[in-house]
Amino acid sequence: MKYYIISGEASGDLHASNLMKGLLKEDANAEFRFWGGDLMQQVGGSLVKHYKKLAFMGFVEVIKNLRTITKNIAFAKKDIKVFNPDVLIFIDYPGFNLRIAKWAKAQNYKTHYYISPQVWAWKEKRVNSIKRDIDELYVILPFEKGFYENKHNFPVHFVGHPLIDAIADRKQVDEHEFRTTHKLNKKPIIALLPGSRKQEITQILSIMLSIVDSYSDYQFVIAGAPNQDYHFYNQFIKKANVSFISNKTHDLLSISTAAIVTSGTATLETALFKVPQIVCYKGNWLSYQIGKRLVKLEYISLVNLILNKEVVTELIQNDFNTKQLKKELDNILDPYERAKLFLNYYDLEKALGGKGASNYTAKLIYKALN
Repeated sequence: MKYYIISGEASGDLHASNLMKGLLKEDANAEFRFWGGDLMQQVGGSLVKHYKKLAFMGFVEVIKNLRTITKNIAFAKKDIKVFNPDVLIFIDYPGFNLRIAKWAKAQNYKTHYYISPQVWAWKEKRVNSIKRDIDELYVILPFEKGFYENKHNFPVHFVGHPLIDAIADRKQVDEHEFRTTHKLNKKPIIALLPGSRKQEITQILSIMLSIVDSYSDYQFVIAGAPNQDYHFYNQFIKKANVSFISNKTHDLLSISTAAIVTSGTATLETALFKVPQIVCYKGNWLSYQIGKRLVKLEYISLVNLILNKEVVTELIQNDFNTKQLKKELDNILDPYERAKLFLNYYDLEKALGGKGASNYTAKLIYKALN
């Protein structure tokens, strides 16, 4: 069968690639055409557009790039018609994907959505378009099933979180070799995960780095996103005890003592590696002012949302400053506080379900198509 897949970010590329592997187990003749990245390309098929050209963050940035987005939507529709797939599979990336889904449903294409848009956070009215335009929805967070089925009377599949597979299936890193290869010393590592988009990295990384002089017994290592190169990060690196490693976030987390993490999926990754963390976010002033009036959540990190309590500290906008950051880092370096965090992290992993999210989703998709 022919599968047309649209993912628009690095995380979508990872999860879509694993889904494609699962689909190949079910359908040896699977033919893929996709919007995604390098990991999807490694599985096989035809890449239409790379996610590096698609990721726009925040209200202001989206408005600035509206013409590009509109052109991409028009192009996608034409490309889908030419390929004529048996099914369209959307991976997160709701602003773009839901527009395509509306059109696709009207054209009588089968529409499946893996990794639900976070409509429980904001734009809840999007549930109406999901119910109208999506044939099958596969959710990865435990509370999403109740949100859709109990609150909105829309049956969905809870498949577990694909990050559990991604972490469990990775090759274990040799710490000595890793430190030697990346010229790291023997000091404990504090990982810095400033996000993947230039806008957020620019806002956040300089504040993360403002505390490094107070921690001479540690080394700080920036986890570079796969879609950004070293030259972009280099402008921020001015301290001797700061290093940079690109596209090795999981390996870095596996040997880190603590982490400072931009809100997003990375907070969940850090927790699954059992690394004590501080969650932070600072955005464009206008985007933040609009966002905080629209988002009706008590927490911004997935760790706290899933467990429904404050497990990790969140420093947002003006609270994300040098003084507060240092205070909270001291806190998670304390042995007693670390022990409490570890216990909560085990509860988190239990709530997310076991391994096999991607393969399970692939089975459900193939079964639905047959």
